Amino acid sequence: MPPARRRSCPRRTTGSAYRACRAILMTFAVLVLAVEACGPQSSPEPLRQLTEPWVGEAPLDSAVGVIGPSAPTPQPILDLLPPTRGPGVPYATPTPDPAREPPATREASETYVVRYGDSLGGIAYLYGIGAAQIIAANSLMNPNLLSVGQILTIPAPISRPPGPSFKILPDSELVYGPSSVLFDLRQFVADWGGALDQYVEEVEGRDRDGAELVQLVAQRYSVDPRVLLAALEVQSGWVTQADPSPSTRPYTMRYYSPGYEGLFSQLSWAADQLNGGFYRWRAGWAGPYILADGTTIIPGTGINAGTAAIQNLFAGLDTVDDWTAVVAEDGYFQTYTRLFGNPFDRAVEPLVTEDLEQPAMQLPFEPDREWSFTGGPHAAWGEGSAWAALDFAPPGYALGCVYSDEWIVAASDGLILRSDNGEVIQDLDGDGFEQTGWAILYMHVEDRGRVEVGDKVNAGDPIGHASCEGGISNGTHLHLARKYNGEWIPADSDLPFVLDGWTSAGLEYEYDGTLSRNGVVLEACSCRSDDNQIGR
Repeated sequence: MPPARRRSCPRRTTGSAYRACRAILMTFAVLVLAVEACGPQSSPEPLRQLTEPWVGEAPLDSAVGVIGPSAPTPQPILDLLPPTRGPGVPYATPTPDPAREPPATREASETYVVRYGDSLGGIAYLYGIGAAQIIAANSLMNPNLLSVGQILTIPAPISRPPGPSFKILPDSELVYGPSSVLFDLRQFVADWGGALDQYVEEVEGRDRDGAELVQLVAQRYSVDPRVLLAALEVQSGWVTQADPSPSTRPYTMRYYSPGYEGLFSQLSWAADQLNGGFYRWRAGWAGPYILADGTTIIPGTGINAGTAAIQNLFAGLDTVDDWTAVVAEDGYFQTYTRLFGNPFDRAVEPLVTEDLEQPAMQLPFEPDREWSFTGGPHAAWGEGSAWAALDFAPPGYALGCVYSDEWIVAASDGLILRSDNGEVIQDLDGDGFEQTGWAILYMHVEDRGRVEVGDKVNAGDPIGHASCEGGISNGTHLHLARKYNGEWIPADSDLPFVLDGWTSAGLEYEYDGTLSRNGVVLEACSCRSDDNQIGR
């Protein structure tokens, strides 16, 4: 049986309709989680991410160039970068966003009746306030213990003036894009000799040092490692200080939440928050940020997606005064500039141009075999990234995580850059860098018969077999996503997936979507039926 389709509310739904939708879905989620999850729990937050990837790595100094200049940098990479700024030449700035209508602010308290499956955090999220506000308003002695039918007072958000409009980071420097090719992460960490350089943590069955962990998170979430390093330095000093405060060791990003101990979990959470701010801003979101103290703040006018990413990250870590300071010019930006120089000197924008076209791609399975289209546009990695992925399940009616002898095949020609722990990354331009040009992610690919790093494959060549391998999955399937110049490309955008002429579209809800060709429309379904079968 294909994996159950996760349900969510429309990304732009707001107000009472959104809250009602989310309340219903949370109830549904509790009913299905207990019976559908399978596979190893390698995620730091397993219940929030049942079918999505948390894996994939390449050797730290591999020939395909993921960290450090192990091979000469090809000239096309250099051509993508801006010329050196001469004396008196002003810094580049991103094009200001058009004015956005700020979200409506609720000015009165409301009541909420607790339903089966509710959590305090989930209720707070629905109403756009901090959980601490609900605890205080209801004098909750044990916020982890809610009773079905319990009536909660939901106070109005603590609103503040809009946040600063200072631009912190150009969009091109947030993603794991072209300029990151020239950054030698391992040498940088060694040169500073901070606690990060001495750190070792066991992740997914093997010991990994600090540089490798930063690189692993950067690759998986497609976030520039310099962005993560600067955030780590702001929060704990681990990049430059050899002996930072002992209190930062389990929570290096100062995100104090059970289950997020260790550098890998802390950085993974941070990368997901960065992506959440970046791609929501891309999709038209206008706020508000919900700060750690429950305060809500509307983003300042004219900011760009890269700035929204940084502001969103620190919103989850700080109270209003600390947040205002860290997103100002003397905050994160100053730390980043001290470590890496001014990021606007490297800005190459837009990374994704309006005339960009997807190269020819085919459905990722063999001819004359019918697979099930089980997942429409949804997050490529984690929860915060763009809805860049589609899901397909192999033929058969078997339930859950089962072996399949059906081959996943290459959707296009290209070079295999990473192949491990369920994840395969294919570089379509063949330059050996996933940060440039088109790249395809194949996820949940079993190690049996899987392609190897360095293999050159043509469209239709075997990649491996669908499985539950690589994080948590509740059923054997393939998770397929695209990115360009390091930016995840939404499957529900003006640049949809086109696979053998089948064109993807979204239906406003994550995982809901269609594939259309010649008047035939297939809708994603967590089932195997005549209405979602697709073949070549």
